[in-house]
Amino acid sequence: MTQPTFDLIGIGNPIMDLLAHVPESFLTAHVAGDKGGMVLVDDHDIAALIAKLGTDYGVTPGGSAANATLAAAKLGLRTTFLGKIGGDVTARDYRANFTAAGGDGSRFKHATLPNGRCLSMITPDGQRTMRTCLGAAMTLSPDEVTAADFAGSRHAHIEGYLLFNPALADKVATTARAAGCTISLELSSFEVVNVARDWILAQLKQGVDIVFANEDEARVLFQKDAAYAAYARQLAGYGSIACVKIGKDGAWVARGAELHRIAPVKVERLTDTTGAGDAWAGGFLYGHLRGLSLAGAGALGSALGAECVQHLGPAIPDHQWPRLRALAAALR
Repeated sequence: MTQPTFDLIGIGNPIMDLLAHVPESFLTAHVAGDKGGMVLVDDHDIAALIAKLGTDYGVTPGGSAANATLAAAKLGLRTTFLGKIGGDVTARDYRANFTAAGGDGSRFKHATLPNGRCLSMITPDGQRTMRTCLGAAMTLSPDEVTAADFAGSRHAHIEGYLLFNPALADKVATTARAAGCTISLELSSFEVVNVARDWILAQLKQGVDIVFANEDEARVLFQKDAAYAAYARQLAGYGSIACVKIGKDGAWVARGAELHRIAPVKVERLTDTTGAGDAWAGGFLYGHLRGLSLAGAGALGSALGAECVQHLGPAIPDHQWPRLRALAAALR
């Protein structure tokens, strides 16, 4: 049997993150919509918010599936990525960062437009409120997604933000399955679930191997308040591995009759929750694809999520990875 070239292919929007600490009053005065969510805007809107911030913000590569994919790569998985980057210096920096971190950059698509950007505004409680301009990423069309993109990949991880384009999401899921990939779906945001609830439920009925959700996303998906364990069991009832993340309180993971409470890892300081759920997913995917138990994969996810929130942005600093790789090896 031919061995796969890649353990994991991430599919989503390769977005450069702009990160700014703001007071609650900044959101009240300048940002419409609910705190803690993600809203798609145009580049003019982001530029206007940046003008109000001044120069007090950081820049780092991001994107939900890309964050998870790179976390798994830094633990040791062979990874690649499907998404569209732009033709500007931001896009060149994005691809260079991805490959330097250990990911394969051969399956990026390219456009002449500016690269996508996301402004993440972090309040003193560590919560992030995001406004995203997809830029070049938005122009990825279903016709550009082919079987060759998934050739040699064992598992496909799809971010929820792709679901704003249902035709593209359909093509990705269908092509990944046809290529023999197992599939995971990160619901990403309660706004995503509001828009794409019917699509998500239809895919669950068709068969999704792993579903990642937080408590807000699960509540919107099932349109009811319930215990977190009950959300996990209901998701697992579709035949999936269900991961319901509950932030500082840990997570619940379920498969069939199995149900595991994943304990949180205590942190020294809460700096920024941007990318924490993606880091959790990256740790879990590494563990699952390397044969760890559900509880073991969940524990590794919890460790990566906890490390992520102690730093600004979604990237865990390089000097932390030897310890995290040692933890992954000890869990086997």
